Amino acid sequence: MINFKPPEVRAASSKTPSAGSSSSSSSIVAAEKAFSFISKGWREVRSSADADLQLLKNRANSFKNLADREFENFLNSASKSPFSVPTITASATLNPPPPAEIDFVRKLQPKLSEFRRAYSSPNFKLYPRPQIKINLSAIKNAIVAEVEEDEEENDRVSFRSWRVRYKEREREEGQFGEFWEPIRAFKSRLRELEHKSSSEFFEGIKNSEFVEKFKSSLKSIYRDPNDSKEVPPFDVPELLACLVRQSSPFLDQLGIDKGISDKIVESLCSKRKNQLLRSLPAGESSIVESENISDQLDLRIASVLQSTGHCYEGGFWSDVAKHDVSEKKRHVAIVTTASLPWMTGTAVNPLFRAAYLANSAKQNVTLLVPWLCRSDQELVYPNNLTFSSPEEQESYIRSWLEERVGFKSDFKISFYPGKFSKGRRSIIPAGDTTKFIPSKDADIAILEEPEHLNWYHHGKRWTDKFNHVVGIVHTNYLEYIKREKNGALQAFLVKHINNLVARAHCDKILRLSAATQNLPKSEICNVHGVNPKFLKIGEKVAADKERGQLAFSKGAYFLGKMVWAKGYRELIDLLAKRKNDLDGFNLDVYGNGEDAHDVQSTAKGLNLNLQFMKGRDHADDSLHGYKIFINPSVSDVLCTATAEALAMGKFVVCADHPSNEFFRAFPNCLTYKTPEDFVEKVKQAMANEPQPLTPQQRYNLSWEAATQRFMEYSELDKVLNNTGLGDSGRSCKMAITKSVSMPDLTKMVDGGLAFAHYCFTGNEFLRLCTGAIPRTRDYDRQHSKDLHLLPPQVENPIYGW
Repeated sequence: MINFKPPEVRAASSKTPSAGSSSSSSSIVAAEKAFSFISKGWREVRSSADADLQLLKNRANSFKNLADREFENFLNSASKSPFSVPTITASATLNPPPPAEIDFVRKLQPKLSEFRRAYSSPNFKLYPRPQIKINLSAIKNAIVAEVEEDEEENDRVSFRSWRVRYKEREREEGQFGEFWEPIRAFKSRLRELEHKSSSEFFEGIKNSEFVEKFKSSLKSIYRDPNDSKEVPPFDVPELLACLVRQSSPFLDQLGIDKGISDKIVESLCSKRKNQLLRSLPAGESSIVESENISDQLDLRIASVLQSTGHCYEGGFWSDVAKHDVSEKKRHVAIVTTASLPWMTGTAVNPLFRAAYLANSAKQNVTLLVPWLCRSDQELVYPNNLTFSSPEEQESYIRSWLEERVGFKSDFKISFYPGKFSKGRRSIIPAGDTTKFIPSKDADIAILEEPEHLNWYHHGKRWTDKFNHVVGIVHTNYLEYIKREKNGALQAFLVKHINNLVARAHCDKILRLSAATQNLPKSEICNVHGVNPKFLKIGEKVAADKERGQLAFSKGAYFLGKMVWAKGYRELIDLLAKRKNDLDGFNLDVYGNGEDAHDVQSTAKGLNLNLQFMKGRDHADDSLHGYKIFINPSVSDVLCTATAEALAMGKFVVCADHPSNEFFRAFPNCLTYKTPEDFVEKVKQAMANEPQPLTPQQRYNLSWEAATQRFMEYSELDKVLNNTGLGDSGRSCKMAITKSVSMPDLTKMVDGGLAFAHYCFTGNEFLRLCTGAIPRTRDYDRQHSKDLHLLPPQVENPIYGW
């Protein structure tokens, strides 16, 4: 019988507790009550089990007695068989011999008698008597810690008794098997069947996805310490460096320059440079030494995450429903903010880019341009030129292009709804522009003026729909805005909005020059070329000079849209200050624009030698004879007219400004810093002849070279060839690659900013407060009629945000 309360416990409970131990006494009393309750329950369970076992035993004995009686009757009936062996007589043929079954029973009778004696023996047991015993050592140890030694002794006694019972059971089973060999065979057959079923089951699920994930999870939980012992964990400076670098989008919105963030990261990581090198395998230290601090931090993060087995599979803002890049031919969509016949840079340059990209025949190209209603066309397009349908305007665009490039371009032209803003002198998209590129063609997007396209964009994020998005910045909007009323405040707001939309909607941004705003993810590269027609004019001028003919018969001219911001203010100031130094210098001015009357009135009031003429194409024959092109503008990003003048072999006198950095490599480009320097450069150009362009200089100005630069700097060549992007291509040779192995805080911030911008542009009141054209969140009825779109109330049935 189990002793639930050893003497030590009773002795301990009988002692009088000391002062201040009332709480301990109450705990002991509660434990004794609980222990008594468990003991009582166990006794009841044991009594019930004994009764059930006795009942089973009685029934077995009853069955045994019944079987003995039946078996005895069977043997008696066999021994008293009526069959006997008769003498062989003549009638033997009439009396058949006894059946063979009786002989079999007679032969079996001695064996059955022996089996009956063994079966009837009092030592025979059908099954061993079960021994039920519970070890309450854990409960006793929890209540009284002093009885550990006694309990260990009880455990040893219990283990010895269990071994004795186990051996008795084996011996009895062996005795039992001597007489019941078929049962043993049957049991072995059952074991084989069970093993076979288990093998088939596990074989069926061995290669299942669930098992693979479970195995990978176990591997990530348990890893050999030797695998990661060489990679120390992050320290505090490294964690701070990661946080600062990942928070650069947020810091940039607060006005903290990216260079400051990089310096902070460099200072935090410089102390750990040697440790970072030691944390990598032996063959990679030389590669890491050539990397900058940012790359070393990337490798450090990758090595730590690789040692822990961590794998990041996506983010909160991720969208995997994009164009399938398995097709052999990729799709490029060029989206711009203007279209011919408006002779502006954002209308002409994207058109040439589409033609030369499509000419390579490596990808399908779509040019998406704005469609203006008749009332807006009359305000924008020159010479009262209007179109009644998109097909008519497309025909005009293609004929204009083919006349200049000299080949038939194979690309698609599509239109999206747009409205002209008189205050901003630009076209604003109406509705979600991304809807006008089919999902099957949404592969690569080139956004000409991405900040302009997305100021009031209320629709799908470009990077969510397209696999790769490149933005090209054409205009220095901050310079224009500073000239307006409250320009400083407006420029501050526009600067941060441009940062937001550029970061949220572009993977890569190309700035034509350093004169543009320093946007995130941006690089400086001139990806524009000149019309091939201007290069042919330059070749003709060079040929005339070789033959000794007069190439230039006129002096200086200026060409540009007649608005103050296009350099007219700087031009009039220069000529007014140095009028006496430029005595006899005449300048012809070509252009049309909103400020034409004010510009002409101001020049006339200052008595300047300026002759104003209507605007015309720069390739017009009347402009071939000019030798000097004057361009004092500092608001341009990359003046197309300057590049065209250089291609025609003319002198160019322009300001020493970042927008003219690309042109300084040409000997015919004369830059000035001061008004005195301007006068000197003008006199130098008038006294000399321009140098002919070399073949390399002509190529650098061509669209072939511009397309090559664009493919390289935008990383479009890597995208089209599926060779990877950015630093990942350089790091693919390393054992530890820079991959998406951890949540990217930059992408999370970009996604959050994009969502905030979407909410902001969805409210009509907030749109109007920031200068949007009323009711431009969605296209109107006239757009739906011209472009054959669904009516606005069908396309967007719910109004308001």
